[in-house]
Amino acid sequence: MNLKTLPALAGLITLGMAFAVRAQSSDEELAKQLANPVAALISVPLQFNIDRDLGPDDAGDRLTLNIQPVVPFSINEDWNLISRTILPIIDQQDIFPGAGSQTGTGDIVQSLFFSPKAPTAGGWIWGVGPVFLLPTGSSQYLTADKWGLGPTAIALKQQGHLTYGALVNHIISVAGNGDRSAVNATFLQPFASLTTPTGWTYSANIEATRDWENQEWNVPVGLYAAKITKIGSQLVQFGGGIRYYVSSTDNGPEGLGFRFNVVLMYPR
Repeated sequence: MNLKTLPALAGLITLGMAFAVRAQSSDEELAKQLANPVAALISVPLQFNIDRDLGPDDAGDRLTLNIQPVVPFSINEDWNLISRTILPIIDQQDIFPGAGSQTGTGDIVQSLFFSPKAPTAGGWIWGVGPVFLLPTGSSQYLTADKWGLGPTAIALKQQGHLTYGALVNHIISVAGNGDRSAVNATFLQPFASLTTPTGWTYSANIEATRDWENQEWNVPVGLYAAKITKIGSQLVQFGGGIRYYVSSTDNGPEGLGFRFNVVLMYPR
C-alpha cells in the first residue's frame, strides 16, 4: 500500500466510525422517545394482540389491532399538548355460548396530556389531562355503548438507558344506552424499559384494569423486545413479546397472550 494513501484511508475509517456512532446514538435516542408516551415525537403504533380462553367456558378467542397515533402539539415555549388515540379493530369468536363471531371496530379511548417541555429539577417528565371513551364499536358485542370521560396522568423518569414510570386513567360513563352496564374503570400501567445504543428496547409492564361496577381485576403482565430500523426512508420499530394474565374478569382472557408491534415514526 502506498504510504501516501494512509492518511486518507484513516480519515475515511474515522468518518465511517463517526457516522456509525451517530446512527447508533440516533437510534437509541428515538428508542428512548418511543419509551416516553409524552415525547415530542409523532408516531403511529400498530399493536396486534392475541388473547385466548375468553367467556364463561373459556372457549373464546380475540385478535385486536390497536391503531394508536400519538401527535404532539406545541402550545407555547413551555408546554406541549400530546394527543394519544387508541382505536381497536377486533376479530373475536365464541366470547360466550351462542355469540358466534364478530369483526369490526371497538370503542375509541382518546387521551390528551398537557406536559411541560422541560423535565422537573429531579428529572421527572409528566403530563395530565382528560381521557374520553367514544362508543365507536360496530357491533353490540364490540362496544360498551357508553360515552365516558375522566382524568389521566403520566409520570416517568429517564436515567441513562433506563426509562421507568406509570400511566393511569379513570373513566366513568356519562351518557349512552341506558340498558347497558355503566362504565366505572381505573387503568394503571407501570412500565420500565432498557434501550441500547443499537436501537433495541427491552421492556416490561403491567396493564391493570379495575372494573368497579363488577368488582373485578384484569391484570396482564408483559415482557417485550423491539428494534428500530428503516424501510427505505421510513423509520420503523418492530417488536413483540408475551403477556400473562395473573388475574382476569369472569369473561376475560386467561393464561398466555401475545403482542406484536409495528411503530411508524416521524421525527421533527
